[in-house]
Amino acid sequence: MSKGDVAQGCLKKSGGLQDRDASANASSSPVIAAFKVFQQELDTKHDKHERLVKISRDITIESKRTIFLLHRVTSVTDVESILKESDVKLDLVRRKIAQIAEELRGEDIYQFHRAFTAGIQEYVEAVSFQHYIRHRTLISLEEINVMLVFTKAQSTDSKEPTEEDAPPTPVTTLSAAPFQVIPSDYLLGVADLTGELMRMCIGSVGNGDIDTPFQLSQFLRQVHDGFSYIGNSGPYEVSKKLHTLRQSLAKVEDACYALRVRGSEIPKHMLADVFASRDAMMDADEGVA
Repeated sequence: MSKGDVAQGCLKKSGGLQDRDASANASSSPVIAAFKVFQQELDTKHDKHERLVKISRDITIESKRTIFLLHRVTSVTDVESILKESDVKLDLVRRKIAQIAEELRGEDIYQFHRAFTAGIQEYVEAVSFQHYIRHRTLISLEEINVMLVFTKAQSTDSKEPTEEDAPPTPVTTLSAAPFQVIPSDYLLGVADLTGELMRMCIGSVGNGDIDTPFQLSQFLRQVHDGFSYIGNSGPYEVSKKLHTLRQSLAKVEDACYALRVRGSEIPKHMLADVFASRDAMMDADEGVA
């Protein structure tokens, strides 16, 4: 082996050692450590976002089931039993919202708002629908938030144990984890409520209830007036749902007009079919326009 080959081999070995030292320095540099911290924070945030999305889906499903249950009040005589059953379902929904409150403890709610807003809107729609059936009024945002203050029991020892003393007595404290529905979610949920009231109107007419449509018409006018004051100054989604609100109000007013003018001409068991066909014609005209 020549001296040149030996020298070249020594250079390769020294180059390999330098590369390993450089990689070791890179792995221990503060920049790489900071990036690892950022990666861990992002992974934690994404995992929390996915958990909130799943909880929101469960809230949406249970809230829709509650709404379907409440629509049965137009066809049964024992309305109170339906309302009690809906109370049980809404309590289950609030337990799901309590999980969201725990996930958001110490977090900025607006960072994760898009993950659970759909479920909260559906819950507002369900609880406001139940409140209207029970009280014939619109539930306020404050009343909704009062029901979303959750407490969690935590046990602590009253004093330090000693050899002579008896075992310490645990003291139970309550840790509050409130969840606040923001105004935009409340408004969007109330806007969706108008569609359910329109369906309730048609269902009432089909069961021979002539008074409920006129009560719903007056209530929907008041809701429409309230949304009109907001106009384009509110969230973008509110202005979009205002069009649907006007459609629901128009259908209820059309049903009231038909009842007042032609109510005596149409048999009660045919009223629902007549209004269903009129709604289909209105929807077709709106689609052409």
